[in-house]
Amino acid sequence: MGKKRIAVLPALCICGLWLLSRKAFAGSEAIGDLVHRYEAYEKNFAAIEDLEDIEENGYEIIEEERFSVLLETFGEEEVSFVPAVHKEYHRLAVFIADGTGEILYRTNQLEVNYKYMEQLEQPMKELVSVSFRDLNHDGLKDIVLIARCENFTGDHAGESYQIGDVLFQQDGGFYRDWRISDKINRFSMNKSADFIAAYVRDGNSTEVLYTAVTLQELLDNGFQIIEEQNHWRNFEKQGRLQVVPGVISMAEYDIFMIYLVNGQGYIVWSFQPMENYDNLYALKGMTCRDMDGDGMKDLVVLARYSYAGPEGELLVDTKCDIYYQRTDGFVEDTEFTAAYQCTEEDTMAGLVELIREYWGWPKEE
Repeated sequence: MGKKRIAVLPALCICGLWLLSRKAFAGSEAIGDLVHRYEAYEKNFAAIEDLEDIEENGYEIIEEERFSVLLETFGEEEVSFVPAVHKEYHRLAVFIADGTGEILYRTNQLEVNYKYMEQLEQPMKELVSVSFRDLNHDGLKDIVLIARCENFTGDHAGESYQIGDVLFQQDGGFYRDWRISDKINRFSMNKSADFIAAYVRDGNSTEVLYTAVTLQELLDNGFQIIEEQNHWRNFEKQGRLQVVPGVISMAEYDIFMIYLVNGQGYIVWSFQPMENYDNLYALKGMTCRDMDGDGMKDLVVLARYSYAGPEGELLVDTKCDIYYQRTDGFVEDTEFTAAYQCTEEDTMAGLVELIREYWGWPKEE
């Protein structure tokens, strides 16, 4: 991969603006229908004044993530944190209710509700984690949310991923900082509540993995080189480059990246074989050899990655990634890795033979 408070009326106004902007691209009838459905959705949400109103207005309470909690600005009595998902549009909402069931606070302005822009229906599948902790050092518990989404359309249909968000407690309510939520998700810091806390509360970040210009910048920000796989190679179209694999550790996770660095210490290419996995479990091997028979060295990575299963159990996958050298850089393999499923028993030597055989190389005697 190359370097690469309740606010119903304002939300409705914003929606109206982008809907109007689409007139050049869609019929007025379709736009009118979407506006009508959005207005109905927001009207029903605004009508929820008691816990008993939630289901009547199109939502289903997520019972397993419903909690009694002391939230300081609501007084000395515990209140109920009640998340709910819209049955038709799969949009998440958060409600805070008192002991009688009266709604004290509600919001649907959440990061997970804006994955498909200009659509009501969203790809949220489940709310996987809720945590209450003070993240901005003001003595008030904030709310950390992590939802799992699964795309149902487009080039990445079926792809599963997590979306993290933080609601900061203030003056009997909560607010979001969209800049924080954006970075949490853009730089894959949404793997757990501890991971989000490490960024928001403690100031650690993986952002440098994606924005660094030099190797020294990476090292200055906690990047740890995996020395046994750190080496120099002559790439036919790219010149002599240092292949630098390594990790940044945050919370309980090691986030893995590979960089190609020139003689002046500048990063000229980067790879992210870890993709959406949570943690580098073990790097089994790397090699720079011609795999597809075009006379140019490619990069092959064999590693094991861990992630949390549906019940929170630790799962580990073995994965091979191939990056083919081209005149203007590298392209990621989509053919061999789609045809071959790696196992724990695979070795780098064995994979090299299999990949070369796939591209028509004769077997070595």
